[in-house]
Amino acid sequence: MTATILNGEVVAARIRAEVADATAELRRAGIHPGLGTILVGDDVASARYVAMKHEDCAEVGIVSVHEHLPADVTQGELEAVIARFNADPAVHAYLVQIPLPAGLDEEAALLAVDSRKDVDGLHPENLGRLVMGSPGPLPCTPAGIVELLAAYEVPVEGRHVVVIGRGLTIGRPLALLLALKRPGCNAAVTVVHTGVTDLAGLVRTGDVVVAAAGSAGLVTPDMVKPGAAVVGAGTSWRGRTLLSDVDEAVAGVAGWITPRIGGVGPMTRAMLLRNTVRAAARAGTPR
Repeated sequence: MTATILNGEVVAARIRAEVADATAELRRAGIHPGLGTILVGDDVASARYVAMKHEDCAEVGIVSVHEHLPADVTQGELEAVIARFNADPAVHAYLVQIPLPAGLDEEAALLAVDSRKDVDGLHPENLGRLVMGSPGPLPCTPAGIVELLAAYEVPVEGRHVVVIGRGLTIGRPLALLLALKRPGCNAAVTVVHTGVTDLAGLVRTGDVVVAAAGSAGLVTPDMVKPGAAVVGAGTSWRGRTLLSDVDEAVAGVAGWITPRIGGVGPMTRAMLLRNTVRAAARAGTPR
């Protein structure tokens, strides 16, 4: 069996084109969607990720607003910038890039973000909306995974999805999203992690497996039901090499699989652009 590649680059390009059209329409109405980013310190991976977001904005016509703070910034100084972004009508949505340097309170910083401008969909108010099934910005990576599976017509509704990982950015919100009674979801969802007894046996029961543990090569071919869809959402690094939670040999067993590069990552960035434009549309005041 040779798995169908779940090509996030292709699907993300389609979404970016849709976002560009929506942005142009808003601009004609006098609304200029703006995405803000706050970067603290000089972490190379974080800096590159933020730069890619601004490159994406330029491609689709979204205005970029960026604040780069030194690693020794105080909590008060960081939260002052957050307050400024909250009050800035040109910033419709923004994010505080994490992880933050040691000594800063990430939770306090994230709670200070205006939930209406929370582009990542991870503010407690927006996570509460997800739990309730109410409208609101969806966490970018979970939403991107659902969109990617739907684009390749992977059967999800009524199927068993195993999510490996219980983190705030992927595992927990993805499980909530997939269990909702909505198109592309409505699944039976099991959340497992690396501390679970018989992890392999549980994973093998999944019609869809999403690995989001941040453990390189965690999912091996013997853990996958033949024909299952396998999504590598967790990553780690070996030097400069990006590693997936899914062993590449799984492609010989799975029915669908994400590539090591170009799978979930582009989808996350595309969802961030979509959330920005939707936040601008909600704000709805020409300027």
